Parts: sequence; C-alpha cells; structure tokens
Amino acid sequence: MTILPSRNGRWVFVGLLTLILAGARPAWAQTPAPATPAPQTAEARRAEAYYQFVMAQQLASEGDVAGAIAAYHKAEEFDPKSGAIPAQLADLYMQQGRIREAIDTAKGALTLDPTSIDAHRVLGLVYAALAQNGGSGAEADTAKAIAELEQAQPPRGLLPNPDTQITLARLYVGGGQYDKAIPLLKNLISQEPGWVAPVRLLIDAYVGAGRQKDAVTALEGAVQLSPSLNLPLADLAARTGQWAVAADAYGRAVAGNPKSMELRLRWASALLNVPDDGGVKQAGEILTEALADSPSDPNVLYLSADADRRADRFIPAEAAAKKLIDLEPGSLRGDYALVQVYEDEHQYQKVVDALEPLLIGMAVPTAQHDQFGLLMLHLAFAYEQLQNWDKAIATFDQARPYAPKGVILDLYIAQVDMAAKRYQAAADLAGKVRAAHPDDVRAAAIEAEALRHTGKFDQGVALLQESLKQHPDEPRAYIALGQLYADGGQADRGVTLLKEAAVRFPKNTDILFTLGTIYDTRKQYADAEGTFQQVLTVDPRNAPALNYLGYMLADRGTRLDESIGYLKRALAIDPDNGAYLDSLGWAYFKQQKLDLAEANLRRAAGQLTTNSVVQDHYGQLLFKLGRYADAIAAWKRSLSGDGESITRSVIEQRIKTAERKLGRK
Repeated sequence: MTILPSRNGRWVFVGLLTLILAGARPAWAQTPAPATPAPQTAEARRAEAYYQFVMAQQLASEGDVAGAIAAYHKAEEFDPKSGAIPAQLADLYMQQGRIREAIDTAKGALTLDPTSIDAHRVLGLVYAALAQNGGSGAEADTAKAIAELEQAQPPRGLLPNPDTQITLARLYVGGGQYDKAIPLLKNLISQEPGWVAPVRLLIDAYVGAGRQKDAVTALEGAVQLSPSLNLPLADLAARTGQWAVAADAYGRAVAGNPKSMELRLRWASALLNVPDDGGVKQAGEILTEALADSPSDPNVLYLSADADRRADRFIPAEAAAKKLIDLEPGSLRGDYALVQVYEDEHQYQKVVDALEPLLIGMAVPTAQHDQFGLLMLHLAFAYEQLQNWDKAIATFDQARPYAPKGVILDLYIAQVDMAAKRYQAAADLAGKVRAAHPDDVRAAAIEAEALRHTGKFDQGVALLQESLKQHPDEPRAYIALGQLYADGGQADRGVTLLKEAAVRFPKNTDILFTLGTIYDTRKQYADAEGTFQQVLTVDPRNAPALNYLGYMLADRGTRLDESIGYLKRALAIDPDNGAYLDSLGWAYFKQQKLDLAEANLRRAAGQLTTNSVVQDHYGQLLFKLGRYADAIAAWKRSLSGDGESITRSVIEQRIKTAERKLGRK
C-alpha cells in the first residue's frame, strides 16, 4: 500500500483505501486490526490513526458497530490528542442509543478540542432528546441542549447540519425564543427548499410571536411543496380573519378529499365570511349538496340557515333553523340562527316571541353561558327596537353575568335612556362608564349629547374636546364633537372639524356621512350630495349613504328616477329595512306611482310603527287613495310616535281634513 502526503497535510491512501472508499472491501479486511507491526514514527502513527478512522466509518456504514467502535479506539491509540476521533465515536454511540457513553465521549472530545462542532452537536442532540422525554431535569437539559447546539454552528460560508438546525429551532420555539427561531428556520428552508418540517416549525414560530399574517404568507408559499399544508393554511387563515385565503385553501383541501363532510362545511363557513356575494352563492351551492347528503346533520342545517339568510332566502333559512331547534332541544344554536333570520327581516316582535319564553327564568348550564348571554343581548336589542325601554334595560341587566367579554352593558343601557329621552339618567350612566373606561370614546359621546339635552351644551363640548385631545387618532372622537357642534347650533364649527378629519382619515366613510347630514340640515344640498358621493366612491355598497342620498332627492321632488335608483341599490343590500322601504315608497309617491308607493310604504309602516315620519308618509298616501279612515289611523300613530322630524300642528290639521272628507261619505 502506498501512502502519499497531500498539500493540506492530510494523508491520501492509494490502493486499499481507494477500494474501501469505493465500497469494495477485501475479505481479509474484516477487522480493523492491522496485520503489520505498529508504526513507530509520528507520521506513521498519524497515518495509521487516519486509516483506522476511515475504516471505522466504513464499518459503521455497513452495520458492523462493534468493529467500528474497535477501529475508533485503535485510532485513538495512534493519535490520542485528536478531538475528531472521539467526536465521531460519540456520534456513533448516540446513533446506537448509548446515551451515557455518547455524553462522556463527547465531553472527552471537547477536552481535546473545545471548538469541536461534532462534539457540541452530539451533546446538543442528546440533551435535546433527554429534554423531550420529560422528567425533572427537562428544563436543565433544554438549556444544555441550546447551549451546545449554538456552539455547533459551522464557520461562515459553510452549510450547517440540517438536523442540528431544526433541533435548535424546535428548542427555541418550545422555549418561546421566536426571535431566534425565525431567522434560523428561514435560512434552513432556503438551504433545504423541499423539506416541509422546518416550514411547519416556522409557522409555529410566527404564530407564537403574534405574526399570524406572516405565518399565512409562509404557508401560502409552502402548499406547493406539500398539499397537506392546505388544511393548516386554511385553519390559520380562518383564525386570523383572512377568509378569502381560507376559502381557497379549504377548496383545495376538499379537492383532495371530496367526501369529507367536515372539510366541506369548513369551506362553506369560510365562504360565508368572504365579503362579497360570490362567497355566499358558492357556500349555498356547497351546502345544498351537503344537505342532500345529510339532511339531518345539525352542522349542515346551521350553516344552511346562515347561507340562506345571507342570500335573503328567509323562508328556507327559517325552516332550517326550526328543524335545528327540533334536532338539538338542549342547545341554543338553532334559536340563535332563527333570531338572526328575524332580525334581518326586521321582525323584532318575532325575536321577542321566540326568545322571551325561552330565556326568561331559564336555568343556564355553565356550558351555555356564552350562548345564553348572546341571545339575551339580542332580546334586549329587540325590545329597544320596539321602544319597550324598560324591558330592554331589564334584559341588559339580566345579561350581565353572561355577557361576552368586552361588552359594556351600561353603555347600551345609556343608549336606551337616550332613545327614551331620559337624558339625565343617560348622562349619569355614561359618565360612570367613561370613568371606568377612559379610552371608550362612545361613552363620552353619549354623555355629551345627553348633557346638551339637559341644557349643558358647553359642558358637553368641553368633555368632547378633551376626549379628542386624548384620542387624536380616533375618528369617532371627531364625529362626536362635530355632530355635537351641529346639534347645538354651531354647524360651522362642526363642518370645519369634520372636513379636517376627512383629510386626515380619507377612507373613513362615517366622517363623510356625518358631514353630509350636516350639509343637508343646513340646506346645502349640493355639498351634501357631493359628500355622499364621496362616501360611495370609497364604499359603493354603503347602504345608509345610498338611502340618505335617494331620500334627500325624493323629499325635495328632485331627479326622482335617480333617487329611485339609489334606493333600489340600498334595498338590494338590505331588502327588509323599513327606513329604506319608506324612502322608496316616498319617491314613488312623489312620482304619483301610488300602487308602487303603497306596497313599500305599507311594509315600512307595519315595521316602524312608532316612527312618526314613516306613519305620516303612509297617512298621506292613504289619504290620496281615498282611504280616509286608514289615513287618520296612520296620522294618529304619527302623533303618538317618537315625534321626530314632524310638526304636530300640521299632522293634526291633516287629521281634521280627513275627518271632514270621511264625514261627506
């Protein structure tokens, strides 16, 4: 055998070593022990050590562990100062599960070479495995593992060991050290682009660090590597409200498992939350098929009721909700689905009829506290819409032990007091809320408006000016103060403030809407119309702006065809909204299309029984149709209603005129 020295000081074996490295092993080379006498010179001993070292690696690769260990020990005899030899022996012990020997041998290697990457790597991996197994020393083993693996990083320019990197990253993530895990994993993914495990770990790190959007982005890039990641992507996107991403990912997951009902329902649920009509339509198609497959599946029924409701198919939505109630008598889920249908139809009495006998006096199991609290709020809101102020407040009070986290019930009660014109009670309660929640601008707004009604306008202004000073980045603070200025006879100040706010928050449609209403009350119709058009430029589906613009034109008898166009668009978004129905009916009334006016005004009047303006509109239509008795009844409802935006003497004169007409019959 010929041995030649190389330029870098290592020995290159020609002949036998070439055969060994090529996988060919002569029959007489079955053991590492040399047949020749032990070499005596330093160079010869190093050469023999290297030979035994390579022989040990070859034997290990062939499964001859005992022979490999013997060869490593022989190599150590010939080169006892080498740290590389015991480091590799420690690696072999680790692979064989001989933990104690691996640790002792690796530590021995580090006494010879404290910078040995292999020895640090072995110790780090062993301690990591010990930590993973749990036990009283797990925390200490984790700390040791991290310390060792951090020292097992190669010099700059060399690729790190992937197993080392992912183990260290896993320890970082497990210990909440996300800032260290994330860059390490990003480098590992770049180094090993087809490996899914570090991608999954990176997602965990992003989520742990609160960077959910980054986690979704990383998953979106990884699903091409592994379709199995579509489901984690979908679930994470759904949890973070990225519904379009979630729906697409669920769709791909369903394509891979089309018979899974659970996946189909998750897909439909995500689509229902996508903010456009296309998502609702597609969800409806999915749920129609699911309902055909499982007509009595409660989850299918619940989502079907939701999909039909969102598509304004109220009859099948109500049927599905009622069937769900029958199937789950101990659950409140079906009742919640049914109530949502009634609310979208603006049938608040039906909400009361459904919930009052169910909830009042109900013994609430702990597991149903959240559902019960949510339904109690819906009942209270229904009472409020029906202007049953006392029951609304009592129901809000009853909901206190069960109210969802973050709901400030006193704020809702203060709003009820405002609607009931109990201004001092509203001011007192809103002040209490403001003291407890100083960052809640809504409380200051209610208190200030209540103070205005009690003759303390300046005090309300001072309150909102301070609120704006404390919350300069809160659009609601500008809206509240601007509206208070306008309501208190200082509309110029309100307009100036809101125009400044609109420049600062150009995409905030609430600011523009409020500004438009102030222009309208000041009869600056061109400015009002232009402002509402700005709202629609930002949000073409802003139904309140469409309704306000359409009604403003209709009430003045101006450009009625255009008015009707706006109002139809508003009703396409919210088809049972009584205010919108009244606006459209009034526009038709101005066009003298009395049959169309009657259809809309009748529905509006039946829904908004205490709205004085709506009842007046309906009365004027009935009078024109010659239905004087019905007109008188409508006008009397107007007088007994909220009294907003009507002149009582005018309504009373209309009643007298109708009575004279009725007397001539």
